[in-house]
Order: sequence, then C-alpha cells, then structure tokens
Amino acid sequence: MRNRVAIFVFLWSVCTGVSAQEKENPFSIKWDNGFKVTNADKSIKLSFGGRIMYDMGFFGLNDEAEKNGYSLKSSNGTELRRARFFMSGTLYKNVDFKLNVDFAGGKVTLKDAFITLRELPVGHLRVGHFKEPFRLEALTSSKYFTFMERATVISMLGERSSGAMLFDQFSEKKMSWQLGVFRGADASSDKKVANGDYAVTGRVAGLVIKNDDNLLHVGAGYSYRKPQEDTHYGYTVRPETHISNKYIVTAVSGVDHVNLMNVEMAWVANSFSLQGEFLKAKVNAIENQDFSSYYFQASYFLTGEKRVYKNSLVGFGRVKPLNNFGENGYGALQIALRYSYIDGMNMDKMSNVTTGLNWHLNPATRVMVNYVISTIENTTDYTGKGQFSAFQLRFQIDF
Repeated sequence: MRNRVAIFVFLWSVCTGVSAQEKENPFSIKWDNGFKVTNADKSIKLSFGGRIMYDMGFFGLNDEAEKNGYSLKSSNGTELRRARFFMSGTLYKNVDFKLNVDFAGGKVTLKDAFITLRELPVGHLRVGHFKEPFRLEALTSSKYFTFMERATVISMLGERSSGAMLFDQFSEKKMSWQLGVFRGADASSDKKVANGDYAVTGRVAGLVIKNDDNLLHVGAGYSYRKPQEDTHYGYTVRPETHISNKYIVTAVSGVDHVNLMNVEMAWVANSFSLQGEFLKAKVNAIENQDFSSYYFQASYFLTGEKRVYKNSLVGFGRVKPLNNFGENGYGALQIALRYSYIDGMNMDKMSNVTTGLNWHLNPATRVMVNYVISTIENTTDYTGKGQFSAFQLRFQIDF
C-alpha cells in the first residue's frame, strides 16, 4: 500500500511539475515542410530539417573528343550529392541564426554557420560563414533548383565565405540591398588565417512588376576581390553534372585584384518562367585577363503550378503541387530548357544545353531527369574541341 501511495505521489508531482512548466514556458511543435518549434508569444522560433539528394548518371564523349585527348571520369556512376541537416531560428524576435552541415562524400562540411542581428539602425547585420550576395542562382537554395546543377556561370566561382554583411529590404519589401566584407572564401569555413585576401561584395535586387499573374525580378551585383600576394587566381569548369571531370582548369599568376560584375533577371507568368544572368570578370595581373559567361533558361508547369518567389534576398522557393501524388493526384510536372556559355581565359570555351523534367510528388519530394550536351574547346590542355553528354537522374527529399 505504501509503495502504491509513493508511486501515486511521484506521478502526481511529475505531472503537476510538467503542467506548471508548460504554463511557464509553453512551446508548440508543428510540421510545415519541416519541424517548427514556437513559443506562445513567438519570440522564439526554431526550425529543424535536412535534405537528401541521390544522383545517378550515364556519360559519353564523341569521337572528336576522344581523338583530342578528353576522357571520362566514368561511363556511369552514382553519387550522394547532398546529405544535410540544419537548425535555424529566431531568439527573442531580433536575433537569427543558422547551422547547416553536409555529410555527403564521406566527410563533414560546415556549409552555413552565422548569426544575424536584426532591426539595427542600418538594417540587419550577419556575421559568420554564409553565401556572398552575388548571383541569383547562387543565392537560391539547391532544394529549389530547376535543374540538377547550377549553370556554368555560377559553378565557375565560389559561393560561401567568412565575413560580415549588412542588408535590408525596402519599398514594401519588394527591393533589397546587401553589402559585405569577406575573408578567405572556402567550402567549410575552416580558415583561421586569411593571409591578406579579402573581398567586398554588394547586390541590389527586387521586383519591378508584381501582380497575381506576373512578376519580374531584376538585380545587379559587384565584387572586388583582392587575393593574397604570390597567389594564383582562376577557376575550374565541368559540364553541368557533378559526376564529371573538370575539363577547363585555368589560373593566372601575379594577380593584383579582380572585378566581378553580374546582372540577373527572372520573369514568372503563371506556369511559365524565364531566367538569365550575365557575368563579366576583369583580372588585373601582370597579363590582364577577361572572361565572361551567361545562361538563360525557360520552364513550364504542365499541371498548372508556378515557381514560388520567396524574396529578392534569396530568390525562389518551394513548389507545392496542386494535388499531391497519391491524394487523388499525380503531383506537379515541370519541363525546362537551359543554355549556358563561358568564354574563359586563355581562349577556353564551353557551352551547355540542358533539358529537364521534374516530377514533384509533394512539397518535400521530387524526381529530376536531366540530359546535358556540352561542347568544350580547351586548346591549353587538349588538342581541340570535344563534346560531352550526360543522362542523369536525381531522387530528392527535403524538409
């Protein structure tokens, strides 16, 4: 009897303690394409999520490419392209944070780790490791790509760096500006000494047209990059698949500074969309070099959906099918076409034509099919032109 009374008293005290704790600090948990935790007055918000992208592909070279010395990384292959988990949130309404870690490739890579102080007199201040404010497709999350890989114009340069950035929105949040100073661009933020290199990067972008049926986004970005002394500046380019050799590898020595300029445009008219960017680079070195690249793409939803525009700071967001697969529907079907071109240093050139079909089963799951034809002209490392082709698939879940 005493044991029963003791157990009852213990359970009663636990229950009343939990109840009192909930009254003092009640949190709600919900699913909104990811786990969301919020307290009663919404001063604290936490989000937890991740993404898995599994790719497979088949690859080939034409006879001219093989004759001129080009080779395949593999005739077929698979890759866990991304395997990420993240936590982000808002603390006491005016402090944001994000931690984003990638486990793909058998290693741990810290993608994002930053803190944002909001509503300062000069806007919002972000410090840590995050994307530089440059190029629309680079700022758009890989979860929401129209194609499996970014266009060549994007892939030729890095994206994330360690630094500090001021930013804000204006004109009823239709427009935005971003300005940051960065040190030591790298993939994982593991850069304790920058050795003198730095970059100043800025961007202005926004909507010039917005109504129920149409939106037109335009923007421009500039980056001044000062490499450390006695270093090389360059880039590597592969066709628009990640399971491929890098067929253009270029570096320039004795670089003093680099100027990068980019313009961007995106138009959405109901289910139809156009997007394009043009990048120009001037490398000031012992022997000055210029290069440029661009892409333009079109897409259309066969099932009536349209691309979702989040804001001018981060570009496009999640597509939500009108009817999910298995719920008296077939999901969303999107077709797409893209052309990209790079006119690089040392007369190296590459063009890509990519066709795509995306099947969005639900807001968190999709299957992507891409066919890529790349024409490469690298007279530095090979003896002439060559053509590369890829047929690839992606199975993706993100939340």
